[in-house]
Amino acid sequence: MKETAKPKIGILAIQGDFAAHAAMLQSLGAETIEVRTVADLEQCDALVLPGGESTTQLQFLQEEGLFEAIKKVAANNFPVLGTCAGAILLATHVSNPPQASLGLLDMSVLRNAYGRQVASDVFIGSSKLKSGPMEMVFIRAPIIDSVGAGVEVLSEYANKPTLVQKGSILAATFHPELTDDPTVHQHFLDLVRKNAVPAESVSAQTGK
Repeated sequence: MKETAKPKIGILAIQGDFAAHAAMLQSLGAETIEVRTVADLEQCDALVLPGGESTTQLQFLQEEGLFEAIKKVAANNFPVLGTCAGAILLATHVSNPPQASLGLLDMSVLRNAYGRQVASDVFIGSSKLKSGPMEMVFIRAPIIDSVGAGVEVLSEYANKPTLVQKGSILAATFHPELTDDPTVHQHFLDLVRKNAVPAESVSAQTGK
């Protein structure tokens, strides 16, 4: 992907605030595509897995063939951002209760771990991405309990990672799309411009 090209960011569009993700990305100069099929994915330079209910999203990905397609392209440097439920889908180990996942980011995640008391609360934490504090919106958020070798912690709250990255895979336990702070989305777009696989290559990798 050329540095001057407008990145085409796919957003899984079955539940959650995918429209808010789209608005934020568009404000930063990206084109967005609602993803519901493998054919939709093939048009994209990168993918956002938004919040929602991770078991519902997992079932949809499996039924539509997107589960294997995402795993295949992500193994070839295709950038993926997962927020809240999307972070659960990216983890290698999920508990509370256990469930299957894409396993793209070496971390252990506890579902709904912050509990109902932070069902829709806003907290402030530290981040490597900006000099000032980062606003984090938690909605029945998961906790990243541990990360593997090579996974960088980019932000924290209460001594737990809230934003982590390895290569072109980025996961947040909070909802950056529900704030006015574009830091996370801008960082993701920077990753896309650096690492994105052209859409035509994505099509070839999914076997279509």
